[in-house]
Amino acid sequence: MEETWKDTKIIGIIGLGDMGAMYAERFSRAGWTVVGSDREDKFEETCEKFQDHKLKVLPSGHHVSRIADYIIYSVEAENIRSIVKAYGPSTKVGAIVGGQTSCKNPEIEAFEEFVPEDVNIISLHSLHGPKVDSTGQPLVLINHRSSPENFEFIKSLVSCFKSKVVELSATQHDKITADTQAVTHAAFLSMGTAWMNINQYPWETPKWIGGIENAKINISLRIFSNKWHVYAGLAITNPSAHGQVLQYSRSAMELFTLMIEGKKDEFKKRLYTARDFVFRHNSDHEELLLNDSILEKFSLSKTPPTNVYQPNSHISLLAIVDSWHKLGIIPFEHMICSTPLFRIFLGVTEYLFRTPKLLDQCIEFAIHDTSFRHDDLEFTFAARRWAEIISRGDYRLYEKSFVEAQDFFSPMIPEANSIGNEMIKTILQRVRDRGED
Repeated sequence: MEETWKDTKIIGIIGLGDMGAMYAERFSRAGWTVVGSDREDKFEETCEKFQDHKLKVLPSGHHVSRIADYIIYSVEAENIRSIVKAYGPSTKVGAIVGGQTSCKNPEIEAFEEFVPEDVNIISLHSLHGPKVDSTGQPLVLINHRSSPENFEFIKSLVSCFKSKVVELSATQHDKITADTQAVTHAAFLSMGTAWMNINQYPWETPKWIGGIENAKINISLRIFSNKWHVYAGLAITNPSAHGQVLQYSRSAMELFTLMIEGKKDEFKKRLYTARDFVFRHNSDHEELLLNDSILEKFSLSKTPPTNVYQPNSHISLLAIVDSWHKLGIIPFEHMICSTPLFRIFLGVTEYLFRTPKLLDQCIEFAIHDTSFRHDDLEFTFAARRWAEIISRGDYRLYEKSFVEAQDFFSPMIPEANSIGNEMIKTILQRVRDRGED
């Protein structure tokens, strides 16, 4: 049946940014006929950009909608409603529409309002970036309104990604993506902003070299290597994410307050309670997703590791697990729908909380050593700032704050991406070995 579909179906993509272009290239390579469009005022520029590709560039989303059998809106979450409003009414009779945004309820609502009733709605979401190998990565399909045959057509189409297909509703998707991404993105956005505010490249500073620090630096830089709207869409358009980001900011501030007040017993009890809740399903004998030998491999520093443990309060990681506990989130329950970055987030926090004596060392250091207090103060300020931006729904301020940090880290972003890709491959294999994918 797939060959028949390839001979008769046309795939349309509205929005030829990084993900849209990746989809177009993969579908074309698999033998599908693909048409696409980007901004109407950049038609000639887009034609030139894709002149060596099999993709046929059309002048507008109207042209795509009139001829395509499956139209994917690969646009920013902020703009999905206005773009569907513009082009949705042009969708040809009996076609299928879907979107690639990170928040599905607004996307589905836009389709329901602006595309004709005879149009099917099957949305999708590849839970990885355009430069990550899609093999084995989760790909969510949302069969909102379609026939069984049309759904089989879409599953056949996306099989070229060799991804792990997960079927969810829009509401389930948005809840899971908020649970797995909102808090962790807030943590590493805050971390990067704090480093920028103290004018410090962490890979050049001895106290940030080795072990957990390698992962923290790589994750933060990997986030800032992407486009700001990738994270803004999830954080601002997904209502479930707002409360989670606010809780993360609250957790960071409350833990920092306990640190500076020297309330060790309360601090320790709170973290142990969070650990026992979040990691309660993990056996003490189960291999960690990350360990010392793995973490040491992925360093941006040119200084050789000393193999001497560098103590740190790790408030950014402590606050992740504390906020998961306060929100009632068990992250391991969502591994089937996890992004590559989330697996690293989870691996790092698991390493800190489940490595014998490491959490205790962290607690002792946080209470009794002040060498990271300035860093931790800047971090808590940054976490609060990001929470305010997201709760206000301010896309422009989000963009400004993101790009400022992105520019600060730009010299090391290419190398961080290369190292991050290797880290992703390593941890994905370990997830498979543990049977959690």
